[in-house]
Amino acid sequence: MKLIIHGGFFSESSTSNETKVAKQKALLRIVKESYAYMENHSALETVVYAVSLLEDDELFNAGIGSQIQSDGKIRMSAALMDGTTEKFSGVINIEDVKNPIRVAEKLMPFDDRVLGGSGATNFARANGFEVFSTEIPQRRAEYEAKLNATGTGTVGCVALDKNGKIAVATSTGGKGFEIPGRISDSATVAGNYANAECGVSLTGVGEDIVSGAVATKIVTRVTDGFTLEQAFEKTFNELKPYDGFAGAIAIDKSGNMFHQDSHPSMVFASFDGENEEVFG
Repeated sequence: MKLIIHGGFFSESSTSNETKVAKQKALLRIVKESYAYMENHSALETVVYAVSLLEDDELFNAGIGSQIQSDGKIRMSAALMDGTTEKFSGVINIEDVKNPIRVAEKLMPFDDRVLGGSGATNFARANGFEVFSTEIPQRRAEYEAKLNATGTGTVGCVALDKNGKIAVATSTGGKGFEIPGRISDSATVAGNYANAECGVSLTGVGEDIVSGAVATKIVTRVTDGFTLEQAFEKTFNELKPYDGFAGAIAIDKSGNMFHQDSHPSMVFASFDGENEEVFG
């Protein structure tokens, strides 16, 4: 079993050492707790569980830590992909829900698996997700002071379970001050993609990631015979002409894990039952 998570780019929040240490501790706690959860659950269930824990931590830009858009409202996006069935589900610009990734999970059995705006919010209400205000004082203060407009915050998880199944989940609270209606990469196959060979989750500037179709390219190249490192190298080189801002985490079917960012520094943690790694 292997598990890797990311918490966006460090530049999306305060650069204080206190915040850095807090994020490192949170990531390490969440990756280990999620690994233990995977002992008795599938990769698909585990990535939802891990991302929901990240959404519940206001240190990260997702769920209760989400950014505020230019009209003063919070809208979130999240997606989930099962590498075995290759089914993708997601919500775009959903409002007043604590865990958007749980709504994406609820959509997985439906024919219509990606919902946006009021449709996503109405689906959540109809399926028992209560109204939950995700705004915290820190984000309101940042909004009022016109800070945090860098757009580099997202959380994600890739898991390989004991049955060799791969899944990936990604969630974001947006970039802050965006035009209402803007769609990020997180609930698209550019930012979140998996098949039986590999799973990839992205963070960074959504427009750059969509332009590079990053997650899909990496997974496709691994499927075509590239190693993870080769697939990352080629795909990230293709971001260079427009200085694309992206970071990615991945696991392949053999249990190889890899991460890379084009601009320092993505925060991530990984665990395989014995070895742990955390960076931020």
